Amino acid sequence: MKEGRIIRVSGPLVVAEGMKGSKMYDVVYVSDKKLMGEIIELKGEIASIQVYEETGGIGVGEPVYPTGAPLSVELGPGLIESIYDGVQRPLDKIREMAGDFITRGIHIPGLDREKKWKFSPKVKEGEEVEPGDILGVVQETVLVEHRILVPPGIKGKIVEIREGEYTVEDVVCRIDTGAGVEEIKMLQKWPVRIPRPYVKKLAPEIPMFTGQRIIETFFPVSKGGTACIPGPFGSGKTVT
Repeated sequence: MKEGRIIRVSGPLVVAEGMKGSKMYDVVYVSDKKLMGEIIELKGEIASIQVYEETGGIGVGEPVYPTGAPLSVELGPGLIESIYDGVQRPLDKIREMAGDFITRGIHIPGLDREKKWKFSPKVKEGEEVEPGDILGVVQETVLVEHRILVPPGIKGKIVEIREGEYTVEDVVCRIDTGAGVEEIKMLQKWPVRIPRPYVKKLAPEIPMFTGQRIIETFFPVSKGGTACIPGPFGSGKTVT
């Protein structure tokens, strides 16, 4: 896609021209510093961009690089054991690269591309599968078993699946859909603004005991549910 040019900067809001072909909520990289942003308004070839990093020093005429893809998260083994910033950059990796403070323009994948995980199949070659079926599992932590599912929109017969150690980008299964063979990896990318599909939502029924009497009394939490801890700044919500 053709790169655009900045015509106005107002704090975290950047306006760029020449953004033909871009779509709402596409991710772009602003200036040669490659600051991450998201298109929040389009008028012809003029795009308003919400930049998720400090825009100090960015000026008119600098380039904007479209990606043609929406803001997405990476799903796969390694997700549970990691701590991220707001755009799924692993904080431990950022610290290794830049020290204790996050510098601008750092781009690190959400999931480790080099670490290998032990994949154990739960289906056999020749079986028919459909979206949401469990292909295999990865023991991500002592307590967490990560299930590798058939992605949405894919159904057919398994033609190849193997146990072994793989990275998240290695192919662990091949499915014949009738229209071709789909290669399945442990890594899946999903747009953040599109809800994950489901057949049925299960109502949470099992309580989760936090050990905090005030929470158990006024804000009971259920396993698999959601919770809210109200309070002012500095009151200890995060510590709780």
